[in-house]
Amino acid sequence: MENFKMIAKTFFGFEEILAQELRTLGAQEVEVGTRAVLFKGDKGFMYKANLALRTALKILKPIYYFRVFNEQSLYKGIQGIDWSKYIHENQTFVIDTTVHSDHFKHSQFVAQKTKDAIVDQFRAKTGQRPSVEKDFPDLRINIHIDRDQCTVSLDTSGASLHHRGYRTATNIAPINEVLAAGMLLLSGWDGKSDFLDPMCGSGTLLIEAAMIACNIPANINRKEFAFEKWNDWDNDLFDTVIDSLMKRVKEFHYSIKGYDKAPSAVKKTEDNIINANLEEYITVERQNFFETEKNNSGPLHIVFNPPYGERLDIEMEMFYKNIGDTLKKNYPNTNAWFITANLEALKFVGLKPSRKIKLFNGSLEARLVKYEMYAGSKRTKFQKE
Repeated sequence: MENFKMIAKTFFGFEEILAQELRTLGAQEVEVGTRAVLFKGDKGFMYKANLALRTALKILKPIYYFRVFNEQSLYKGIQGIDWSKYIHENQTFVIDTTVHSDHFKHSQFVAQKTKDAIVDQFRAKTGQRPSVEKDFPDLRINIHIDRDQCTVSLDTSGASLHHRGYRTATNIAPINEVLAAGMLLLSGWDGKSDFLDPMCGSGTLLIEAAMIACNIPANINRKEFAFEKWNDWDNDLFDTVIDSLMKRVKEFHYSIKGYDKAPSAVKKTEDNIINANLEEYITVERQNFFETEKNNSGPLHIVFNPPYGERLDIEMEMFYKNIGDTLKKNYPNTNAWFITANLEALKFVGLKPSRKIKLFNGSLEARLVKYEMYAGSKRTKFQKE
């Protein structure tokens, strides 16, 4: 099978770790962009990328490039593609558009003209036309216009790859699965110590942490990918790719634990863990983090997403002070990471972060911060070394 170019879309701040994921999987000609990583691979690798990548939101397959200045050049460019290669007249499609151009003010207009060009081509050839279906199309087409350059791609993924397939129960504002996986990878989580999420919500960070620790493909529980409806869909190849990925799954010999003070959150987390088939690796307890202490002798890796905004029904200053006090007094020999979009609140933690990484939680600018808790004083640690 021949290699072709693909684009993996991701969140701001995850480009380098996504590139590393792709190299580890075996991608060719990996090139880092902004919120995207370009690479090459064959059809089997396209299947593998969708199944295994933890920090990708979409895998796009570009099929055509042309220059565009107005609606006529857009229409003509889209008609330059033989759409019968990708879809039949009795099938359905949908168009997603991203536009950064002075030539076009509205992405919806670009989608409409693209649709017209495609259906007109079919009508002229066959007298029939495929129809638009937004929710479950046979083909998802991506149009990206940057100034006067138009890239037409097939969306190989379908729904965003953060839809892993294990999360049926959620709390208010659950963390995106791709964001959770990216936070864990940025934190250096490698499954070689005990892990704790002390405010686990619906359990996303716990589940992603277990999947990383065991090298379980991120989207193994997902029900469907867009490429399964394509004309060249190869079920046997897909099964072979899954088998090869599952052979790389490994055992995990530490503990992954979650706390939440809300009984409803504990129940939702337990349900999602069962959906992900990870009950043997993760335990959840109803606990108020501020009343807990470290209960293992070795190193501990903490990653969490503290409540904020409408979820924070307590006073911000005291809440973040309690985070710092609990870590400092009760969690020696711990690397603690958390994300917050409340940048003002970090002042009240009372500890100096050793790292701050700019990310976005939805549309909110956020920081992923790291606090290192030493066993004994920091001075003692360095004297020993």
